[in-house]
Amino acid sequence: MNNRKIRYAAMFITLAALLITLTAVNLLTGSVSFSFSEVIDVITGNSTDTTAEKVILQIRLPRIIAAMILGGALSLSGLMLQSFFSNPIAGPFVLGISSGAKLTVALAMIISMSTGIIMNSASMIIAAFIGSLAATAAILAVSGKMKNMSYLIICGIMIGYICSAITELAVTFADDSNIVNLHNWSMGTFSSTSWKDVAVMTFVVVPAFAAAFLLSKPMSAYQLGESYAENLGVNVKRFKTALIILSSLLSACVTAFAGPVSFVGVAVPHLVRSIFRTSKPIIIIPASFIGGAVFCLFCDLLARTVFSPTELSISTVTAVFGAPVVLWIMLRRSANRNYEA
Repeated sequence: MNNRKIRYAAMFITLAALLITLTAVNLLTGSVSFSFSEVIDVITGNSTDTTAEKVILQIRLPRIIAAMILGGALSLSGLMLQSFFSNPIAGPFVLGISSGAKLTVALAMIISMSTGIIMNSASMIIAAFIGSLAATAAILAVSGKMKNMSYLIICGIMIGYICSAITELAVTFADDSNIVNLHNWSMGTFSSTSWKDVAVMTFVVVPAFAAAFLLSKPMSAYQLGESYAENLGVNVKRFKTALIILSSLLSACVTAFAGPVSFVGVAVPHLVRSIFRTSKPIIIIPASFIGGAVFCLFCDLLARTVFSPTELSISTVTAVFGAPVVLWIMLRRSANRNYEA
Protein backbone atom coordinates (compact mmCIF):
# COMPACT_ATOMS: atom_id res chain seq x y z
CA MET A 1 0.00 0.00 0.00
CA ASN A 2 2.79 2.42 0.92
CA ASN A 3 4.70 1.59 -2.25
CA ARG A 4 1.58 2.27 -4.27
CA LYS A 5 1.09 5.69 -2.67
CA ILE A 6 4.74 6.52 -3.23
CA ARG A 7 4.38 5.59 -6.92
CA TYR A 8 1.29 7.76 -7.29
CA ALA A 9 3.03 10.69 -5.60
CA ALA A 10 6.11 10.25 -7.79
CA MET A 11 4.00 10.18 -10.96
CA PHE A 12 2.07 13.32 -9.97
CA ILE A 13 5.33 15.12 -9.15
CA THR A 14 6.74 14.05 -12.53
CA LEU A 15 3.66 15.36 -14.37
CA ALA A 16 3.84 18.64 -12.43
CA ALA A 17 7.54 19.00 -13.26
CA LEU A 18 6.84 18.37 -16.95
CA LEU A 19 4.04 20.95 -16.86
CA ILE A 20 6.30 23.60 -15.31
CA THR A 21 9.18 22.80 -17.69
CA LEU A 22 6.99 22.95 -20.79
CA THR A 23 5.41 26.20 -19.60
CA ALA A 24 8.87 27.75 -19.28
CA VAL A 25 10.04 26.45 -22.66
CA ASN A 26 6.85 27.72 -24.35
CA LEU A 27 7.41 31.17 -22.85
CA LEU A 28 11.05 31.28 -23.93
CA THR A 29 10.83 29.94 -27.48
CA GLY A 30 8.98 30.85 -30.65
CA SER A 31 9.46 33.03 -33.70
CA VAL A 32 10.93 35.51 -31.21
CA SER A 33 13.07 34.02 -28.43
CA PHE A 34 13.64 35.48 -24.98
CA SER A 35 16.10 34.78 -22.20
CA PHE A 36 14.95 33.45 -18.84
CA SER A 37 15.79 36.76 -17.16
CA GLU A 38 13.73 38.69 -19.73
CA VAL A 39 10.69 36.49 -19.07
CA ILE A 40 11.07 36.92 -15.30
CA ASP A 41 11.34 40.71 -15.69
CA VAL A 42 8.17 40.80 -17.77
CA ILE A 43 6.19 38.62 -15.37
CA THR A 44 7.35 40.61 -12.31
CA GLY A 45 6.66 43.94 -14.03
CA ASN A 46 10.31 45.05 -14.11
CA SER A 47 10.70 45.03 -17.90
CA THR A 48 10.91 48.14 -20.05
CA ASP A 49 10.67 46.17 -23.32
CA THR A 50 7.11 46.74 -24.57
CA THR A 51 7.53 44.18 -27.36
CA ALA A 52 8.52 41.48 -24.89
CA GLU A 53 5.60 42.41 -22.63
CA LYS A 54 3.12 42.15 -25.49
CA VAL A 55 4.46 38.83 -26.81
CA ILE A 56 4.77 37.15 -23.41
CA LEU A 57 1.75 38.55 -21.55
CA GLN A 58 -0.78 39.00 -24.35
CA ILE A 59 0.13 36.20 -26.78
CA ARG A 60 2.14 33.37 -25.24
CA LEU A 61 0.86 33.23 -21.67
CA PRO A 62 -2.88 33.13 -22.56
CA ARG A 63 -2.11 30.51 -25.19
CA ILE A 64 -0.17 28.37 -22.71
CA ILE A 65 -2.95 28.51 -20.13
CA ALA A 66 -5.54 27.71 -22.83
CA ALA A 67 -3.51 24.67 -23.95
CA MET A 68 -3.40 23.45 -20.34
CA ILE A 69 -7.10 23.96 -19.65
CA LEU A 70 -8.39 22.66 -22.98
CA GLY A 71 -5.92 19.77 -23.13
CA GLY A 72 -6.99 18.67 -19.68
CA ALA A 73 -10.66 19.09 -20.59
CA LEU A 74 -10.30 16.97 -23.72
CA SER A 75 -8.47 14.20 -21.88
CA LEU A 76 -11.10 14.18 -19.12
CA SER A 77 -13.87 14.11 -21.73
CA GLY A 78 -12.30 11.03 -23.32
CA LEU A 79 -11.90 9.33 -19.95
CA MET A 80 -15.61 9.75 -19.17
CA LEU A 81 -16.62 8.46 -22.60
CA GLN A 82 -14.40 5.42 -22.12
CA SER A 83 -16.04 4.80 -18.75
CA PHE A 84 -19.53 5.22 -20.23
CA PHE A 85 -19.00 2.86 -23.16
CA SER A 86 -16.53 0.55 -21.33
CA ASN A 87 -14.41 1.02 -24.40
CA PRO A 88 -10.71 2.08 -24.38
CA ILE A 89 -10.95 3.53 -27.91
CA ALA A 90 -13.87 5.85 -27.13
CA GLY A 91 -13.05 9.55 -27.37
CA PRO A 92 -14.70 12.76 -28.57
CA PHE A 93 -12.69 12.87 -31.81
CA VAL A 94 -12.82 9.15 -32.65
CA LEU A 95 -16.57 8.92 -31.99
CA GLY A 96 -17.33 11.99 -34.11
CA ILE A 97 -18.47 14.13 -31.15
CA SER A 98 -15.88 16.82 -31.88
CA SER A 99 -17.02 16.84 -35.52
CA GLY A 100 -20.62 17.37 -34.42
CA ALA A 101 -19.52 20.33 -32.29
CA LYS A 102 -17.43 21.62 -35.20
CA LEU A 103 -20.45 21.48 -37.52
CA THR A 104 -22.78 23.49 -35.28
CA VAL A 105 -20.12 26.07 -34.44
CA ALA A 106 -19.20 26.49 -38.11
CA LEU A 107 -22.86 26.95 -39.08
CA ALA A 108 -23.39 29.41 -36.25
CA MET A 109 -20.27 31.37 -37.24
CA ILE A 110 -21.28 31.50 -40.90
CA ILE A 111 -24.79 32.69 -40.05
CA SER A 112 -23.56 35.27 -37.55
CA MET A 113 -20.89 36.68 -39.89
CA SER A 114 -23.32 36.86 -42.80
CA THR A 115 -25.79 38.84 -40.66
CA GLY A 116 -23.14 41.07 -39.11
CA ILE A 117 -23.58 39.60 -35.61
CA ILE A 118 -20.43 38.87 -33.62
CA MET A 119 -20.57 35.61 -31.66
CA ASN A 120 -19.26 35.73 -28.11
CA SER A 121 -17.57 32.88 -26.26
CA ALA A 122 -20.76 31.77 -24.51
CA SER A 123 -22.73 31.45 -27.75
CA MET A 124 -19.93 29.41 -29.35
CA ILE A 125 -19.86 27.03 -26.40
CA ILE A 126 -23.64 26.66 -26.55
CA ALA A 127 -23.52 25.94 -30.28
CA ALA A 128 -20.72 23.40 -29.77
CA PHE A 129 -22.59 21.80 -26.86
CA ILE A 130 -25.67 21.30 -29.04
CA GLY A 131 -23.55 19.64 -31.72
CA SER A 132 -21.77 17.46 -29.17
CA LEU A 133 -25.05 16.28 -27.67
CA ALA A 134 -26.53 15.57 -31.11
CA ALA A 135 -23.50 13.48 -32.13
CA THR A 136 -23.53 11.71 -28.76
CA ALA A 137 -27.24 10.92 -29.13
CA ALA A 138 -26.50 9.33 -32.51
CA ILE A 139 -23.68 7.28 -30.95
CA LEU A 140 -25.97 6.16 -28.12
CA ALA A 141 -28.62 5.08 -30.62
CA VAL A 142 -26.02 3.03 -32.47
CA SER A 143 -24.41 1.57 -29.33
CA GLY A 144 -27.77 0.21 -28.21
CA LYS A 145 -27.89 -1.97 -31.30
CA MET A 146 -24.20 -2.73 -31.82
CA LYS A 147 -22.27 -4.17 -28.89
CA ASN A 148 -19.14 -4.95 -30.88
CA MET A 149 -16.37 -2.43 -30.20
CA SER A 150 -15.17 -2.24 -33.79
CA TYR A 151 -18.67 -1.53 -35.10
CA LEU A 152 -19.15 1.24 -32.55
CA ILE A 153 -15.88 2.90 -33.53
CA ILE A 154 -16.66 2.57 -37.24
CA CYS A 155 -20.07 4.17 -36.72
CA GLY A 156 -18.45 6.98 -34.76
CA ILE A 157 -15.97 7.58 -37.55
CA MET A 158 -18.80 7.60 -40.10
CA ILE A 159 -20.76 10.13 -38.03
CA GLY A 160 -17.60 12.26 -37.88
CA TYR A 161 -17.18 12.06 -41.65
CA ILE A 162 -20.82 13.04 -42.22
CA CYS A 163 -20.52 16.06 -39.93
CA SER A 164 -17.20 17.08 -41.52
CA ALA A 165 -18.68 16.75 -45.02
CA ILE A 166 -21.64 18.97 -44.12
CA THR A 167 -19.22 21.46 -42.54
CA GLU A 168 -17.08 21.58 -45.69
CA LEU A 169 -20.20 21.99 -47.82
CA ALA A 170 -21.35 24.93 -45.70
CA VAL A 171 -17.92 26.54 -45.83
CA THR A 172 -17.74 26.09 -49.60
CA PHE A 173 -20.88 28.18 -50.11
CA ALA A 174 -19.97 30.75 -47.46
CA ASP A 175 -18.61 34.19 -48.31
CA ASP A 176 -14.88 34.44 -48.98
CA SER A 177 -14.35 36.48 -45.82
CA ASN A 178 -16.14 33.84 -43.78
CA ILE A 179 -13.93 31.09 -45.22
CA VAL A 180 -10.80 32.97 -44.20
CA ASN A 181 -12.08 33.39 -40.65
CA LEU A 182 -13.10 29.73 -40.39
CA HIS A 183 -10.02 28.13 -41.90
CA ASN A 184 -7.56 28.34 -39.00
CA TRP A 185 -10.20 27.46 -36.42
CA SER A 186 -11.42 24.41 -38.36
CA MET A 187 -7.89 22.98 -38.46
CA GLY A 188 -7.44 23.24 -34.69
CA THR A 189 -5.28 25.88 -32.99
CA PHE A 190 -4.64 27.50 -29.61
CA SER A 191 -3.51 30.77 -31.24
CA SER A 192 -5.37 34.07 -30.91
CA THR A 193 -6.47 33.17 -27.38
CA SER A 194 -7.26 36.23 -25.24
CA TRP A 195 -7.43 36.59 -21.47
CA LYS A 196 -11.19 36.91 -21.84
CA ASP A 197 -11.28 33.49 -23.55
CA VAL A 198 -9.14 32.05 -20.76
CA ALA A 199 -11.59 33.39 -18.17
CA VAL A 200 -14.59 31.85 -19.94
CA MET A 201 -13.00 28.43 -20.47
CA THR A 202 -11.87 28.41 -16.84
CA PHE A 203 -15.42 29.21 -15.75
CA VAL A 204 -16.68 26.18 -17.72
CA VAL A 205 -13.90 23.62 -17.25
CA VAL A 206 -13.09 24.01 -13.54
CA PRO A 207 -16.68 23.30 -12.31
CA ALA A 208 -16.93 20.43 -14.83
CA PHE A 209 -13.68 18.96 -13.49
CA ALA A 210 -14.95 19.29 -9.92
CA ALA A 211 -18.21 17.56 -10.88
CA ALA A 212 -16.30 14.77 -12.61
CA PHE A 213 -14.11 14.28 -9.55
CA LEU A 214 -17.22 13.99 -7.37
CA LEU A 215 -18.32 11.13 -9.66
CA SER A 216 -15.14 9.16 -8.96
CA LYS A 217 -16.78 6.87 -6.37
CA PRO A 218 -19.81 5.87 -8.51
CA MET A 219 -17.48 5.60 -11.52
CA SER A 220 -15.32 3.15 -9.58
CA ALA A 221 -18.40 1.05 -8.80
CA TYR A 222 -19.65 1.30 -12.40
CA GLN A 223 -16.36 -0.15 -13.66
CA LEU A 224 -17.36 -3.43 -12.00
CA GLY A 225 -20.71 -3.53 -13.81
CA GLU A 226 -24.09 -1.82 -13.73
CA SER A 227 -25.60 -4.43 -11.40
CA TYR A 228 -22.78 -4.03 -8.91
CA ALA A 229 -23.14 -0.23 -9.00
CA GLU A 230 -26.89 -0.46 -8.47
CA ASN A 231 -26.38 -2.76 -5.49
CA LEU A 232 -24.14 -0.12 -3.95
CA GLY A 233 -26.91 2.46 -4.31
CA VAL A 234 -25.70 4.19 -7.46
CA ASN A 235 -28.46 5.65 -9.62
CA VAL A 236 -26.99 4.31 -12.85
CA LYS A 237 -29.30 6.24 -15.18
CA ARG A 238 -28.53 9.55 -13.47
CA PHE A 239 -24.83 8.70 -13.34
CA LYS A 240 -24.64 7.90 -17.05
CA THR A 241 -26.55 11.08 -17.89
CA ALA A 242 -24.06 13.10 -15.85
CA LEU A 243 -21.14 11.44 -17.67
CA ILE A 244 -22.56 12.28 -21.08
CA ILE A 245 -23.44 15.88 -20.20
CA LEU A 246 -20.04 16.59 -18.63
CA SER A 247 -18.15 14.90 -21.46
CA SER A 248 -20.15 16.81 -24.10
CA LEU A 249 -19.67 20.11 -22.26
CA LEU A 250 -15.90 19.65 -21.99
CA SER A 251 -15.60 18.60 -25.62
CA ALA A 252 -17.79 21.53 -26.68
CA CYS A 253 -15.63 24.00 -24.78
CA VAL A 254 -12.48 22.70 -26.48
CA THR A 255 -14.05 22.82 -29.95
CA ALA A 256 -15.49 26.31 -29.42
CA PHE A 257 -12.11 27.82 -28.55
CA ALA A 258 -9.56 25.61 -30.35
CA GLY A 259 -11.49 23.77 -33.04
CA PRO A 260 -11.33 19.97 -33.37
CA VAL A 261 -8.26 18.50 -31.63
CA SER A 262 -7.60 14.86 -32.47
CA PHE A 263 -6.71 11.77 -30.41
CA VAL A 264 -5.98 13.52 -27.09
CA GLY A 265 -9.12 12.12 -25.48
CA VAL A 266 -8.15 8.55 -26.40
CA ALA A 267 -4.38 8.54 -26.04
CA VAL A 268 -3.84 10.45 -22.80
CA PRO A 269 -6.20 8.50 -20.47
CA HIS A 270 -4.73 5.22 -21.68
CA LEU A 271 -1.14 6.45 -21.23
CA VAL A 272 -1.99 7.70 -17.74
CA ARG A 273 -3.51 4.34 -16.77
CA SER A 274 -0.40 2.57 -18.05
CA ILE A 275 1.99 4.89 -16.21
CA PHE A 276 0.09 4.89 -12.91
CA ARG A 277 -0.83 1.19 -13.28
CA THR A 278 -4.30 1.73 -11.92
CA SER A 279 -7.84 2.47 -13.10
CA LYS A 280 -9.01 4.10 -9.86
CA PRO A 281 -11.04 7.17 -10.93
CA ILE A 282 -9.95 9.16 -7.88
CA ILE A 283 -6.37 8.90 -9.20
CA ILE A 284 -6.96 8.77 -12.95
CA ILE A 285 -9.31 11.78 -13.17
CA PRO A 286 -6.78 14.39 -11.94
CA ALA A 287 -3.89 12.52 -13.57
CA SER A 288 -5.66 12.52 -16.95
CA PHE A 289 -6.39 16.23 -16.66
CA ILE A 290 -2.75 17.07 -15.90
CA GLY A 291 -1.58 14.59 -18.52
CA GLY A 292 -3.80 16.21 -21.14
CA ALA A 293 -2.37 19.61 -20.23
CA VAL A 294 1.20 18.31 -20.57
CA PHE A 295 0.44 16.54 -23.86
CA CYS A 296 -1.17 19.59 -25.47
CA LEU A 297 1.55 21.95 -24.22
CA PHE A 298 4.17 19.68 -25.78
CA CYS A 299 2.27 19.37 -29.07
CA ASP A 300 1.60 23.12 -29.22
CA LEU A 301 5.30 23.79 -28.67
CA LEU A 302 6.12 21.60 -31.67
CA ALA A 303 3.33 23.17 -33.74
CA ARG A 304 4.80 26.64 -33.12
CA THR A 305 8.50 25.93 -33.43
CA VAL A 306 9.26 23.00 -35.77
CA PHE A 307 8.65 24.97 -38.97
CA SER A 308 8.74 28.48 -37.48
CA PRO A 309 7.52 31.02 -38.53
CA THR A 310 5.01 28.69 -40.23
CA GLU A 311 2.67 27.20 -37.64
CA LEU A 312 1.16 23.72 -37.86
CA SER A 313 -2.39 22.98 -36.76
CA ILE A 314 -2.52 21.42 -33.31
CA SER A 315 -4.47 18.42 -34.63
CA THR A 316 -1.63 17.60 -37.04
CA VAL A 317 0.82 17.22 -34.16
CA THR A 318 -1.56 15.47 -31.73
CA ALA A 319 -2.43 12.96 -34.46
CA VAL A 320 1.26 12.14 -35.00
CA PHE A 321 1.66 11.20 -31.33
CA GLY A 322 -1.89 10.11 -30.50
CA ALA A 323 -2.75 7.82 -33.43
CA PRO A 324 0.09 5.32 -32.70
CA VAL A 325 -1.21 5.07 -29.12
CA VAL A 326 -4.66 4.12 -30.45
CA LEU A 327 -3.08 1.42 -32.61
CA TRP A 328 -1.10 0.24 -29.61
CA ILE A 329 -4.28 0.00 -27.53
CA MET A 330 -5.98 -2.10 -30.19
CA LEU A 331 -2.98 -4.42 -30.63
CA ARG A 332 -2.29 -4.91 -26.91
CA ARG A 333 -5.76 -4.56 -25.40
CA SER A 334 -5.89 -8.15 -24.19
CA ALA A 335 -2.46 -7.83 -22.55
CA ASN A 336 -3.29 -4.60 -20.75
CA ARG A 337 -6.54 -5.53 -19.03
CA ASN A 338 -4.98 -6.36 -15.67
CA TYR A 339 -4.71 -2.92 -14.11
CA GLU A 340 -4.74 -2.66 -10.35
CA ALA A 341 -8.19 -2.42 -8.85
